[in-house]
Amino acid sequence: MPDPIALVVKQTHDVRIHTFVAPFTDDNIANATHIIETENQLVLVDSQFLVPYAHAFRAYADELRKPIERLYVSHRHPDHWFGLGAAFGDVTSYALPETIGFIQEHGEESRSDHWKLGDLVPDRVVVPQKPVVPSEEAIDGVRYTFDRVVETEIDFHLTVKLPDLGVCFTQDLVYSGTHLYLTQHLGHWIEVLQGMLVEDYELFLPGHGLPADKNEVARNIEYLTAAREAIGNGLTDEAFRDFMIQRYPERKCPGIFDIYLPRLFGGASDY
Repeated sequence: MPDPIALVVKQTHDVRIHTFVAPFTDDNIANATHIIETENQLVLVDSQFLVPYAHAFRAYADELRKPIERLYVSHRHPDHWFGLGAAFGDVTSYALPETIGFIQEHGEESRSDHWKLGDLVPDRVVVPQKPVVPSEEAIDGVRYTFDRVVETEIDFHLTVKLPDLGVCFTQDLVYSGTHLYLTQHLGHWIEVLQGMLVEDYELFLPGHGLPADKNEVARNIEYLTAAREAIGNGLTDEAFRDFMIQRYPERKCPGIFDIYLPRLFGGASDY
């Protein structure tokens, strides 16, 4: 399988932010996971999708030679939590209560739904143990802000922010350089991104693709606006996909259309 990309995206005197991105090539969708490295420990955001990349992400974290204090799962889409079962079952994991409930109830269905991926899918489901609610908390001297965002790319989404560093872990609220996974909530999603443009954050770490700035947030707004207009004009399925690919030829990972089109237009299961 193609190699992932790992890089340090921000460094202060005692904090380093790492991003680990699965490949953009073939049918991969460039899953991005992140590490906040402080003096004494590591905090992770999401766990990768496919087993080889979850193992590679764990190996990268272990090479930092600090304990993993916790891992935050941003939302219930399997490409963000499948890696728990592959490589992070021994790590305390946190998620929104709605995400925990979904994985408890439907986690095995979601895993079974991906049977075509064979041994790229973990052989067990690990449910996040700790609920997280909108709040502020200091972890190893770093101030974190946790927010619950509804009705965007997913029904319930956790964002993790480091306000003193100007860093926002948007995960799937922003797709950086890749095609977006679309839902029925495009209007509200646009409003959420518009709010990000006036917040005091400069670095946005997505769930897919490389680290981004406000220019990419604005480009996501434009993409969502174009998609909403296309749907309003009656485009569906293959015609919709072809329109979006032709309009945004620079965006990578067109394989994501095969994942979400049956859900957006055909009512397929959201596991």
